[in-house]
Amino acid sequence: MPRRRKYRRKANQFVIATRLDLAIERFEYRKWGARQRAKRGDWLVDNAGDVYTVDGKVFARTYKRLRPGIFVKTTPVWAEVASKAGVIKTKEGESRYRKGDYIVYNDRAGTDAYCMSASRFRATYKPA
Repeated sequence: MPRRRKYRRKANQFVIATRLDLAIERFEYRKWGARQRAKRGDWLVDNAGDVYTVDGKVFARTYKRLRPGIFVKTTPVWAEVASKAGVIKTKEGESRYRKGDYIVYNDRAGTDAYCMSASRFRATYKPA
């Protein structure tokens, strides 16, 4: 089993985000090799050109507002390098990853997961 380590987002890695405070049940889109779903109260995030949604409760717990529309992730993540390709369930749907990508968790227990390429992960996070 890969070893999971604790990381923090680099200080210069902010995101642009807006809350989906619209009268919608949900909307769907394709990303990370699968269908993703967002609902009212979730956040639409632009992370250096990578656009996706984040669950509203997760965003409120893990991000801090720097100024209108600009946020930084303040909580640590736990991550491990994928030893083989696979699929992981996320709050928005599921994501496919390749061997060498990072599987990232917003909590130590590993219940709130997502994945990202190794190059994106190393540019975004540093060991805690």
